[in-house]
Amino acid sequence: MSDENQLVVPPSFIALFVEPGRIKPSASREEILARYDYCEDLAQMLTETASARRWELGITEDDVLERLQRGLADPSAGVTEPEAVWVIRRLAELLGWPDPGAPIDPVRAQ
Repeated sequence: MSDENQLVVPPSFIALFVEPGRIKPSASREEILARYDYCEDLAQMLTETASARRWELGITEDDVLERLQRGLADPSAGVTEPEAVWVIRRLAELLGWPDPGAPIDPVRAQ
């Protein structure tokens, strides 16, 4: 059995390929798997960069994630806008930082 068949693509990533009002993804399993592999690798590679930027620039975790997301908006990054959002949220998860896409808790915001 190949490693590719053993990868489990999280529902949050598969959802990027499900159009509103549909149930089935708009891409093949192979395409979704390839995109997931790329995006997961990208998030893993950005962990060191994100930590370094936070320390070097003395900025907040949210600021680091925002800057990296702007960088991912460049077509040369090789990701779509929804994939870029997923990468940033995954990066935050890997670093143990707050999820930038989570709803704001009004109690904590005060």
